Amino acid sequence: MIELVENRYGKSRVRLMKVTRHAHGHDLREWTVQVLLQGDFEATHKDGDNSRILPTDTMKNTVYSLARTSKAASMEDYAKELIDFLLGRNPQASSTSVHIESTPWKRLTIDGEPHPSTFVKGSGELQTTTVERAQGKAFRILSGFDNLVLLKTANSAFEGYIKDSLTTLTETKDRLFGTAVTAEWSYLSSTPDFETVRAKLCETMLRTFANHDSKSVQQTLYAMAESALEDVPEIDEIKITMPNKHCLLVDLSRFGQDNPNEIFVPTDEPHGYIEARVRRKP
Repeated sequence: MIELVENRYGKSRVRLMKVTRHAHGHDLREWTVQVLLQGDFEATHKDGDNSRILPTDTMKNTVYSLARTSKAASMEDYAKELIDFLLGRNPQASSTSVHIESTPWKRLTIDGEPHPSTFVKGSGELQTTTVERAQGKAFRILSGFDNLVLLKTANSAFEGYIKDSLTTLTETKDRLFGTAVTAEWSYLSSTPDFETVRAKLCETMLRTFANHDSKSVQQTLYAMAESALEDVPEIDEIKITMPNKHCLLVDLSRFGQDNPNEIFVPTDEPHGYIEARVRRKP
């Protein structure tokens, strides 16, 4: 006996840029949106019956049409609007999921002042959210960021680890610590001020990374998660991934030179991979 256990479908990589025009200047947002519907679509899979299928092209058009009228101040609130709209029109869908990635743009500074209508693209990280809701149920909201590249040149060591016959790594009290942080957190309610929470959480985690006397990536990761939960009461738990992007000290002795922790080779692969999920105790 063969059965369809689970399925969902939708539109991915919908690119959206929205300019909100004010008298004092413009706001700019660039989002990449994914919309997925889950529900009773068995007849489509088994019989080719499309009578319950909303075309993915319609989903794409919905993203743009709703963005035109939306007053949402955050991508989380916009995702909630989009989900409510789609579930209201499609009772055959049992749930809808929206994932959004936001590309950072910052105002260009001219003569020391932010320009009202000119922007420069920010660094390579993406702000993210995934919002889901089943028919008649509450929202489930995750927010986060991806590929936030950080590097510290002091207060990082790695000592006291297991050494066996295959260990070649030497202990160090002073190393470069580079990483590309990915984080995702959940909320205690579905109606916080998402932008304020995000800004405060990111500021807290960056401060911890900069000031932490690191004995390992694991210790710094936990310290960042702990500070986020302590300083941002709106969140319930946080998952952080921190690859250890190695910077290898170059041996200059063959050239008759010393290297007092100044000349390195940055490498991307292979790299250490550390992740953890930290939450408030029930």
